[in-house]
Amino acid sequence: MSLNIGWIGCGRHATQMLMPTLGRNAMRIAALCDRDQGALNAAASQYGVTATYTDWEEMLTHPGLDAVCIAVGPQVHHAATLACVKRGLPVFMEKPPAATHAQALELQHASDAAGVPVFVGFMKRYSTGNRICANILRGGDFGPVLGITGSYMTAPTYFAGEVDYTGFYLHHCVHYMDLMPWLAGSPLTEMTVRRNSPEPGRILFHMGFACENGVIGNVVMGTVQSRGTPMEQITVMGDHNRVEVDNIINVAWHRDPPFKADDRVARLDPACDTLTWTPNFTAAANEDHKGYVALMADVAQGLAGTPTAAPTIADGVRAMATLEQMVGLLEA
Repeated sequence: MSLNIGWIGCGRHATQMLMPTLGRNAMRIAALCDRDQGALNAAASQYGVTATYTDWEEMLTHPGLDAVCIAVGPQVHHAATLACVKRGLPVFMEKPPAATHAQALELQHASDAAGVPVFVGFMKRYSTGNRICANILRGGDFGPVLGITGSYMTAPTYFAGEVDYTGFYLHHCVHYMDLMPWLAGSPLTEMTVRRNSPEPGRILFHMGFACENGVIGNVVMGTVQSRGTPMEQITVMGDHNRVEVDNIINVAWHRDPPFKADDRVARLDPACDTLTWTPNFTAAANEDHKGYVALMADVAQGLAGTPTAAPTIADGVRAMATLEQMVGLLEA
């Protein structure tokens, strides 16, 4: 039986990345909302929705809603989620959960007090390479994680009107504020930041961190690369174990192989040699390398009231706290 979803936000990301996952996960859009009438009409036509609204508060009165999904901006995420929780409607929202850590914390308190779940769209946990990496780390053969390095770049497309790094921090950087502690298995504690900004809108920074469990790491982020090039690399270091994830789709697990140059009968040993994985893009299957379908599958379980691994508002609160710590150091 499908969940009846009230959906707020009909932008390109919502209509092209999120809404297509709903039917695959037993959800249907029962009511649709956007203040842009053109975008609203286009999405309603595309997804066969007849109940449309330009005011999200009015949409929440639509009869028969089981849950609400929100993909707009952080201020509406905050306000609409509070209103949904008061009505007893479970929520999925895209990241960021709010404009500030304080607002995100307010949402967590409201969710906890009402017993109404709120989920956040940290899909980087579900990207194929990152998911394979996490399964290796938690599988028992890797051993303790010692360190993590990552790179997550973008172009200065956030600043078409004026240079304001807020959108870059909230919509881009917040992903790795969730992903790094998730891979480390522990919240971040200590942090240092070094930056290089050749001109307004162009910024590169290295964030060093330590986690409560002793994992150390470094993340490189910035706006000085073309979005037409690979944007992400992650390396997780253990004791004679190393997992590398390149561009979220290429995975290599390096272990402790012997030298082979002088071994006349050398072979590849699955017990210790490097394992690699790269997807087959010629396959006809509609695979999910960015992770949105898998994310929404877990979200659907949570919205239906069953146990789920979907990221929650508590994860959003932690990510926002880490983000604000980083931004404070960058702007000091």
